[in-house]
Amino acid sequence: MKKFGVIFQYEIMNYIKNKSFMISTIVIAVLAAVILFLPSVFDMSGILGINKDDTDDTADNTEITDVIIICDEKDIFAGTGIVEGVLNDVKIENVSSRDALVDKIENDENVIAGFVVKNATDFEYVVNNSDMFDDMTQRFTYAMQLLSQYNYCKENNLDMAEIENAFNPVINSETTVLGKDMMSNYWYCYALIIIVFMVIILYGVMVATSVTQEKSNRTIELLVTSADTNSLFFGKVLAGTSAALLQVGIIFAVILGSYKINRDSWGGLFDKIFNIPSDVLITFAFFGFGGLLFYVFIYGAMGALVSKTEDINKSAGSVQFVIMIVYFIGLSQLNNVDGILMKVLSFLPISSYSAMFARVALGNVSFAEITVSFVILIVSTIAVGILGSKIYRMGTLRYGNPITLRNAFKNLKHE
Repeated sequence: MKKFGVIFQYEIMNYIKNKSFMISTIVIAVLAAVILFLPSVFDMSGILGINKDDTDDTADNTEITDVIIICDEKDIFAGTGIVEGVLNDVKIENVSSRDALVDKIENDENVIAGFVVKNATDFEYVVNNSDMFDDMTQRFTYAMQLLSQYNYCKENNLDMAEIENAFNPVINSETTVLGKDMMSNYWYCYALIIIVFMVIILYGVMVATSVTQEKSNRTIELLVTSADTNSLFFGKVLAGTSAALLQVGIIFAVILGSYKINRDSWGGLFDKIFNIPSDVLITFAFFGFGGLLFYVFIYGAMGALVSKTEDINKSAGSVQFVIMIVYFIGLSQLNNVDGILMKVLSFLPISSYSAMFARVALGNVSFAEITVSFVILIVSTIAVGILGSKIYRMGTLRYGNPITLRNAFKNLKHE
């Protein structure tokens, strides 16, 4: 390991000097900063739903352009004002027939939908294109229910406002969270799991490709004569890991700094994502780094088993499959982090980098469990690193067809 420092420095500088590495880092960071500075440059209060100081003055003057057409066949809503009260964010226009209603929906771009009221309990909702989050049916159903209550009170000489207050009193509540607030923590947990997954895949493949390229152009034959394979392997893997941390760190710093500067302009919209508790952030840093190093060691070994870059996917395909399975299971179990499946995954080195982090962010986990899980991850990473260096030493000077893991282990036993 005498040449480790020289190799590490050489490899990390290769990443930093690489145009695609620098350009992608700068482009992503600048693009993120530009997006986060937009509300400070342009008025986006309407898009973001942020109230300005003059909200009360401007709200009354805001012109409503969306139109709902009503065909009240029996005039059951006439004179009640119920429809206008429930659908107060659109203009209401009345027509006398269903054909007229359909004609307006099809030909007037301001008309978004229409209702054909058949009687006190039946109506038809007519819309040109149904939106995925369309709630007009539910809102008009509520209007029909209000009409029924209104008619009942009118027929029985009852005060509808008094009855409404009796059955729907104003309830004041206060929530005190003694443990973890899953609603607040969910989104940043979701985002960080995706980020560490992408970094593992991206830099794992980059390290594997770097190893394979040295074999394909015979550079490795010169390298092994001037340095031991352990120095070459660990220097290359740790340099790739450091480059990943450097790139992600720069982008994170730009995003966090830009958001803090423009937080008021965003109205605190992303506070739930960026206000990460320190214990969660520390857990993510340690387990994320451990998981990244664990898989990059494996990718480096996989790269040594092939002689052509186009064979990397064949060699590393099983590793990527495991990562994908862990990724999807982790995301699907975020609503049940205290379940037995997540507890098991949080102690397995192939999945603890995301599962234990999710449990710390969203569930109940003791410090002893975190410590045991991290120790298992570190020991497994060291073991994988040692095994990977042996596979690297065995595979670097073997050319031709890709070497399978089974044959690699057989060869290691005979050494």
